[in-house]
Amino acid sequence: MNVFRITPKRIKRVNGQVLAPEMVVNVTTRQHANTPFYNGAEEIKEAYMRLYGFDYKKACCSANDFEFEALG
Repeated sequence: MNVFRITPKRIKRVNGQVLAPEMVVNVTTRQHANTPFYNGAEEIKEAYMRLYGFDYKKACCSANDFEFEALG
């Protein structure tokens, strides 16, 4: 399990969803991985919905919309 800090690169407005660079989340992956996007970004989708009410899938997000760093 790894912990990552996920930060949006820019403001994105799609399908009534707004993603802003201030919307930072920390996620813990269920498996050891080098990227938090390894399993279709399930942990990231859950974190954004829980914290911000942001629907990652509806906004057509991808790994290219985010920067991430390993925290430990």
